[in-house]
Amino acid sequence: MNSSVTSVLYPGSFDPLHLGHVDVVEQGVELFGRVTVVAMYNPSKPSGIFTIDERVAMIRDSLAHLPTVSVEAFDGLAIHAADQFNADFILKGLRNAGDFEIEQQMAHTNHSVSGVRTVFVPCRPDQVFLSSRFVREIAQHGGDVSHLVPAPVASELARIFPSATHSTGSPS
Repeated sequence: MNSSVTSVLYPGSFDPLHLGHVDVVEQGVELFGRVTVVAMYNPSKPSGIFTIDERVAMIRDSLAHLPTVSVEAFDGLAIHAADQFNADFILKGLRNAGDFEIEQQMAHTNHSVSGVRTVFVPCRPDQVFLSSRFVREIAQHGGDVSHLVPAPVASELARIFPSATHSTGSPS
């Protein structure tokens, strides 16, 4: 095995971070050694609930058990973040074929523009349904998401959306 440590960048909006994201980071650490998680502003996802600073704090708290993980904020392109944080690769998790199609197009574009390659890891089968959007919707309607997110995220969601008497139903 190569004794040098490879660094990967795991970019995303992480609004909020969920257990699927944590799994991808843990896989990244196992495969590459060092992971930089970058909370990014995504103008195509304006319906977020947490500021960049709040997301970074929750991610740091949630990943504190992984000493080779750093957490940063970045406003710009993932390829620029990879350059700034000296990442050898971009790391992305895949839940389904739809994710693959979108992520593959981004990976080819990023490589064409910057030479940075993207590595995909599959999510655990018990997490294929997780999405930040669904977590937000469930929490906003008073549902329990504590089994879907790390404890620091569950605490912040409970603070923002105190348990309500709404039916938890499925997300729309």
